Amino acid sequence: MTDRPAAFRRDWLRLARTSSVGAVTFRELMRRFGDPSLALEALPDLARRAGRVSLLSPFSATQAEDEIAAGEALGAQLLLACDPGFPEPLAALDPQPPLVWVLGDARPLERTCVAVVGARAASALGLRFAGTLAADLGAAGLTVVSGLARGVDGAAHQGSLATGTAAVLAGGVDDVYPPQHADLYRSILDSGGCTVSENPPGRTASAADFPRRNRIIAGLSRAVVVVEAELRSGSLITARLAAEMGREVLAVPGSPLDPRSRGGNDLLRQGAAVCEGAEDVLRALAGLAGLAEPGLEFEPAPPKGAEAAAEAPESARQRLLSLLSPSPAPRDEIVRLSGLSTAEVNAAIAELELAGHVVFTAGGGAALA
Repeated sequence: MTDRPAAFRRDWLRLARTSSVGAVTFRELMRRFGDPSLALEALPDLARRAGRVSLLSPFSATQAEDEIAAGEALGAQLLLACDPGFPEPLAALDPQPPLVWVLGDARPLERTCVAVVGARAASALGLRFAGTLAADLGAAGLTVVSGLARGVDGAAHQGSLATGTAAVLAGGVDDVYPPQHADLYRSILDSGGCTVSENPPGRTASAADFPRRNRIIAGLSRAVVVVEAELRSGSLITARLAAEMGREVLAVPGSPLDPRSRGGNDLLRQGAAVCEGAEDVLRALAGLAGLAEPGLEFEPAPPKGAEAAAEAPESARQRLLSLLSPSPAPRDEIVRLSGLSTAEVNAAIAELELAGHVVFTAGGGAALA
């Protein structure tokens, strides 16, 4: 765990849960202020300076304490990105999620993780393959990660129960979705596995939560295997995010006559590795360059005081607003086109998000709100 004071952990949670503070802005605020309490104090002025009309009210201390109490009542762990036990693959992401909740035994997250995902309405062969693949990966010392959905996800968890599996949930760590997987959910926890979520305990998943869940699945995993997926499947989003993170992407080839194979076959055309069994995954992992070592993104610096914080000039904010559109643009492209430094772009975009003018995508790109 951590020796951070309770007030520090509470304020970290408050900052992460405050409206308009996404992962990128959270990181920028911590870089700028070095302490979550100082960042919270500065939020209203930062948002107002960037053009926000309504008052930005931070997540309250009472709300944060209630969330922490709810998690502790479940027996869940709150892992901050500055904690020693924070999953290393997530710590290597850009941007890192500020925190996750973990219910159950978190030790499977310390092993190399492989995601096995695919169609909800999977074929009998697809389900059998997913279960066998997951069992073989678990026997090889890997942790199978998936999203507890119907179909391939459920088969992957079921196949790897004996070795400890991790289910990443769109709602809170106690939100069983679909309800038909209540027994599987309990089996995961009872057999030494865990559930993981960025959302607070007790949260019921909404449609907007699933892309964030997919990013955590991809982020935890050194490789993602797509067993079956239609062309508009959420599994392909997970695969795309994994590729953007530098993870290995594999797909199981299927019949061109089966719509459930089109997504996987398309991944293969785009360069994904073929997966016909656990040996292919192990081979891909052996050839995968190691992840970048996590930086000290969230290692709090000595408090500087709000008055000493660097500010983005108005000219930088206006320059970025003129470049952005409703379609997301990668941050490195924004830096190149703006002529500003990376630090200036990060500071300006963070303030524009606080003002409600800009939103960040799951991959860290930015777009007009």
